[in-house]
Amino acid sequence: MRTSTLISASLLLLSFLLIHHSNSYPFPAISKDIINKTCETCATNSKTFFSYGFCFTSLQAIPISHFTNLQGLALITMELAIQNATNTISSIEVLLNSETFNQNSTMRLKDCLGLYSHAIMSVANSLGAFLVEDFDNANECIIDVKEAVSVCEDGFEKEGEVSPLIKEGKNLSQLCDITLCIIYLLVLAFPSSL
Repeated sequence: MRTSTLISASLLLLSFLLIHHSNSYPFPAISKDIINKTCETCATNSKTFFSYGFCFTSLQAIPISHFTNLQGLALITMELAIQNATNTISSIEVLLNSETFNQNSTMRLKDCLGLYSHAIMSVANSLGAFLVEDFDNANECIIDVKEAVSVCEDGFEKEGEVSPLIKEGKNLSQLCDITLCIIYLLVLAFPSSL
C-alpha cells in the first residue's frame, strides 16, 4: 500500500505541474468540460466498446480532474488503474485466506495475484514513458495490463469456473481503455513522439 500512496502523491504533484506547464501543449490547461469532452471523444471514436458513463464517473470523482489538462487526465487514469490493481490484490489475498476455494480456483487466484502485481509495474512503466512523451511505450505497457486482466479471467473460464474478480477486471480494463484513448489523442497532437 505504501507504493500506491507514494505513486498517488507523485501523480497529484505531476498533475499540478502539468497545469502550469501546459503552454507547450495544444490542449487547454483548464477546461470545465474536459472530462465530458474527453469521454465523449473516446466513446465516439472507439472501435470497440467504450463506456462513456464509466469514463465520466471515474474521472468526475477525482477533484483534481476538474482543474487539469488532457495530460493530467491520463495521469489520473493511470493512478486509478494502480489503485484498482492494488485493491484487487488485497481482495485476492482475502479470498486466498478464506480457504473456501477448491485447489483449481486457488491456483487461478494465485496466478491472478501475480498478474495483477505485474499490472501495477506495467502501469508504473507506462507512467514513466508517458512523462517523457514516449507514448508508444506508454501505450504498450497499458496494453500489457489489459492482457494480464484477460489472462486472469481466461484461467477461470478454461476450468469452467466463474471468476470472483470479474468486476475488478472489467473496471481495470476500462481504465486502461480511457488511458489508451488519451494517449491516442496525444499522439494525434504529437505524431513525432512515436
